[in-house]
Amino acid sequence: MAAAVGAGAKPWIKIAAICGSLLEDSCTRGLIRSAIEISKSSIPGVEIEHVEIGELPMLNTDLEGEGNFPPVVEAFRQKILAADSILFASPEYKYSVSAPLKNALDWASRTPNVWGDKAAAIISAFGGSGGARSQYHLRQIGVFLDLHFINKPEFFLKALEPPAKFDKNGNLIDAQSRENLKQVLLSLQAFTLRLQGR
Repeated sequence: MAAAVGAGAKPWIKIAAICGSLLEDSCTRGLIRSAIEISKSSIPGVEIEHVEIGELPMLNTDLEGEGNFPPVVEAFRQKILAADSILFASPEYKYSVSAPLKNALDWASRTPNVWGDKAAAIISAFGGSGGARSQYHLRQIGVFLDLHFINKPEFFLKALEPPAKFDKNGNLIDAQSRENLKQVLLSLQAFTLRLQGR
Protein backbone atom coordinates (compact mmCIF):
# COMPACT_ATOMS: atom_id res chain seq x y z
CA MET A 1 0.00 0.00 0.00
CA ALA A 2 1.16 3.53 -0.73
CA ALA A 3 2.08 5.75 2.17
CA ALA A 4 -0.33 8.48 3.19
CA VAL A 5 0.67 11.98 2.12
CA GLY A 6 2.04 14.42 4.67
CA ALA A 7 4.65 14.54 7.38
CA GLY A 8 3.97 12.06 10.15
CA ALA A 9 1.05 10.52 8.26
CA LYS A 10 0.36 6.82 8.78
CA PRO A 11 0.61 4.38 5.86
CA TRP A 12 -2.66 3.60 4.12
CA ILE A 13 -4.55 0.47 5.04
CA LYS A 14 -7.51 -1.03 3.22
CA ILE A 15 -10.26 -2.57 5.32
CA ALA A 16 -12.81 -4.98 3.86
CA ALA A 17 -16.11 -4.57 5.70
CA ILE A 18 -18.37 -7.63 5.78
CA CYS A 19 -22.00 -7.43 6.87
CA GLY A 20 -23.64 -10.58 8.18
CA SER A 21 -27.13 -9.22 7.52
CA LEU A 22 -28.61 -9.12 4.02
CA LEU A 23 -31.38 -6.66 4.99
CA GLU A 24 -30.84 -3.28 3.29
CA ASP A 25 -32.13 -1.23 6.23
CA SER A 26 -30.65 -3.36 9.02
CA CYS A 27 -28.81 -1.78 11.93
CA THR A 28 -25.86 -4.00 11.09
CA ARG A 29 -25.51 -2.41 7.64
CA GLY A 30 -25.98 0.96 9.31
CA LEU A 31 -22.87 0.28 11.37
CA ILE A 32 -20.84 -0.30 8.22
CA ARG A 33 -22.20 2.84 6.56
CA SER A 34 -21.21 4.81 9.66
CA ALA A 35 -17.76 3.21 9.76
CA ILE A 36 -17.17 4.30 6.15
CA GLU A 37 -18.37 7.85 6.91
CA ILE A 38 -16.21 8.11 10.03
CA SER A 39 -13.11 6.81 8.26
CA LYS A 40 -13.51 9.33 5.45
CA SER A 41 -14.07 12.28 7.75
CA SER A 42 -11.75 11.68 10.68
CA ILE A 43 -9.32 8.75 10.27
CA PRO A 44 -6.54 9.54 7.80
CA GLY A 45 -4.89 6.50 6.28
CA VAL A 46 -7.96 4.22 6.32
CA GLU A 47 -10.07 3.16 3.37
CA ILE A 48 -13.08 0.91 4.00
CA GLU A 49 -14.81 -1.04 1.25
CA HIS A 50 -18.12 -2.77 1.95
CA VAL A 51 -17.76 -6.22 0.38
CA GLU A 52 -21.15 -7.81 -0.32
CA ILE A 53 -21.79 -11.48 0.46
CA GLY A 54 -25.43 -11.90 -0.55
CA GLU A 55 -24.67 -13.25 -4.03
CA LEU A 56 -22.35 -16.01 -2.84
CA PRO A 57 -23.78 -19.49 -3.50
CA MET A 58 -24.06 -21.84 -0.58
CA LEU A 59 -20.76 -23.61 -0.07
CA ASN A 60 -20.57 -26.66 -2.33
CA THR A 61 -17.13 -27.95 -3.25
CA ASP A 62 -18.61 -29.49 -6.43
CA LEU A 63 -18.75 -25.89 -7.72
CA GLU A 64 -14.98 -25.56 -7.52
CA GLY A 65 -14.32 -27.64 -10.63
CA GLU A 66 -10.61 -28.03 -11.50
CA GLY A 67 -9.41 -26.01 -8.55
CA ASN A 68 -11.35 -22.96 -9.75
CA PHE A 69 -14.07 -21.10 -7.91
CA PRO A 70 -17.30 -19.71 -9.36
CA PRO A 71 -16.65 -16.13 -10.62
CA VAL A 72 -18.64 -14.46 -7.83
CA VAL A 73 -16.73 -16.46 -5.22
CA GLU A 74 -13.37 -15.72 -6.82
CA ALA A 75 -14.18 -11.99 -6.94
CA PHE A 76 -15.08 -12.09 -3.25
CA ARG A 77 -11.90 -13.99 -2.36
CA GLN A 78 -9.76 -11.48 -4.27
CA LYS A 79 -11.27 -8.57 -2.34
CA ILE A 80 -10.46 -10.29 0.96
CA LEU A 81 -6.96 -11.14 -0.23
CA ALA A 82 -6.32 -7.52 -1.24
CA ALA A 83 -7.47 -6.11 2.10
CA ASP A 84 -5.07 -5.38 4.93
CA SER A 85 -7.70 -6.10 7.58
CA ILE A 86 -11.33 -7.05 8.05
CA LEU A 87 -14.24 -5.33 9.81
CA PHE A 88 -17.06 -7.77 10.57
CA ALA A 89 -20.52 -6.40 11.34
CA SER A 90 -22.14 -9.47 12.85
CA PRO A 91 -25.80 -9.77 13.82
CA GLU A 92 -26.70 -12.45 16.33
CA TYR A 93 -28.86 -15.30 15.04
CA LYS A 94 -29.75 -17.99 17.57
CA TYR A 95 -26.68 -17.27 19.76
CA SER A 96 -24.34 -17.40 16.75
CA VAL A 97 -23.30 -15.75 13.50
CA SER A 98 -25.71 -15.55 10.58
CA ALA A 99 -25.81 -18.20 7.84
CA PRO A 100 -24.67 -15.74 5.11
CA LEU A 101 -21.66 -14.73 7.19
CA LYS A 102 -20.69 -18.33 7.96
CA ASN A 103 -21.00 -19.14 4.27
CA ALA A 104 -18.68 -16.26 3.36
CA LEU A 105 -16.19 -17.33 6.00
CA ASP A 106 -16.18 -20.84 4.61
CA TRP A 107 -15.75 -19.83 0.95
CA ALA A 108 -12.80 -17.57 1.69
CA SER A 109 -11.15 -20.22 3.85
CA ARG A 110 -11.00 -22.75 1.02
CA THR A 111 -7.40 -23.48 0.03
CA PRO A 112 -5.63 -21.14 -0.12
CA ASN A 113 -7.18 -19.48 2.94
CA VAL A 114 -7.34 -15.74 2.15
CA TRP A 115 -8.26 -14.73 5.73
CA GLY A 116 -4.88 -15.79 7.12
CA ASP A 117 -2.74 -13.38 9.13
CA LYS A 118 -5.13 -10.45 8.77
CA ALA A 119 -6.12 -8.15 11.60
CA ALA A 120 -9.85 -8.01 12.27
CA ALA A 121 -12.47 -6.34 14.43
CA ILE A 122 -16.14 -7.11 15.13
CA ILE A 123 -19.01 -4.70 15.66
CA SER A 124 -22.62 -5.60 16.32
CA ALA A 125 -26.01 -4.14 17.16
CA PHE A 126 -28.70 -6.35 18.62
CA GLY A 127 -31.32 -6.59 21.33
CA GLY A 128 -30.50 -7.76 24.86
CA SER A 129 -26.84 -8.74 24.52
CA GLY A 130 -25.86 -6.29 21.82
CA GLY A 131 -24.65 -9.24 19.76
CA ALA A 132 -22.06 -10.46 22.26
CA ARG A 133 -22.73 -14.15 21.68
CA SER A 134 -22.23 -13.87 17.92
CA GLN A 135 -18.98 -12.01 18.49
CA TYR A 136 -17.58 -14.66 20.80
CA HIS A 137 -18.56 -17.40 18.35
CA LEU A 138 -16.94 -15.48 15.48
CA ARG A 139 -13.74 -15.21 17.51
CA GLN A 140 -13.74 -18.99 17.93
CA ILE A 141 -14.16 -19.47 14.17
CA GLY A 142 -11.36 -16.96 13.61
CA VAL A 143 -8.89 -19.21 15.41
CA PHE A 144 -9.15 -21.77 12.61
CA LEU A 145 -9.09 -19.05 9.94
CA ASP A 146 -5.87 -17.57 11.40
CA LEU A 147 -7.52 -14.17 11.88
CA HIS A 148 -6.13 -11.86 14.57
CA PHE A 149 -8.89 -9.93 16.31
CA ILE A 150 -8.33 -6.76 18.29
CA ASN A 151 -9.22 -7.32 21.93
CA LYS A 152 -10.35 -3.82 22.84
CA PRO A 153 -12.41 -1.80 22.53
CA GLU A 154 -15.35 -4.13 22.14
CA PHE A 155 -18.47 -2.82 20.40
CA PHE A 156 -21.78 -4.35 21.48
CA LEU A 157 -24.60 -1.91 20.79
CA LYS A 158 -27.93 -2.63 22.51
CA ALA A 159 -29.96 -1.26 19.64
CA LEU A 160 -33.39 -1.29 21.30
CA GLU A 161 -32.53 0.62 24.48
CA PRO A 162 -33.47 4.33 24.58
CA PRO A 163 -32.43 6.83 23.46
CA ALA A 164 -32.76 5.84 19.81
CA LYS A 165 -29.49 4.61 18.31
CA PHE A 166 -30.68 4.34 14.69
CA ASP A 167 -33.11 6.21 12.48
CA LYS A 168 -35.90 4.47 10.53
CA ASN A 169 -33.49 3.66 7.69
CA GLY A 170 -30.99 1.90 9.94
CA ASN A 171 -28.49 4.77 10.08
CA LEU A 172 -26.51 5.18 13.30
CA ILE A 173 -27.44 8.53 14.86
CA ASP A 174 -26.25 8.16 18.46
CA ALA A 175 -23.21 10.38 19.00
CA GLN A 176 -21.58 8.26 21.72
CA SER A 177 -21.99 5.09 19.66
CA ARG A 178 -20.37 6.81 16.69
CA GLU A 179 -17.45 7.80 18.88
CA ASN A 180 -17.15 4.24 20.18
CA LEU A 181 -17.16 2.98 16.60
CA LYS A 182 -14.39 5.43 15.75
CA GLN A 183 -12.27 4.02 18.58
CA VAL A 184 -12.70 0.49 17.18
CA LEU A 185 -11.49 1.69 13.79
CA LEU A 186 -8.48 3.46 15.30
CA SER A 187 -7.57 0.31 17.22
CA LEU A 188 -7.92 -1.82 14.08
CA GLN A 189 -5.75 0.63 12.15
CA ALA A 190 -3.01 0.56 14.78
CA PHE A 191 -3.11 -3.24 15.15
CA THR A 192 -2.99 -3.76 11.39
CA LEU A 193 0.10 -1.60 11.05
CA ARG A 194 1.72 -3.39 13.98
CA LEU A 195 1.06 -6.83 12.50
CA GLN A 196 2.52 -5.69 9.19
CA GLY A 197 5.58 -4.15 10.85
CA ARG A 198 4.82 -0.70 9.49
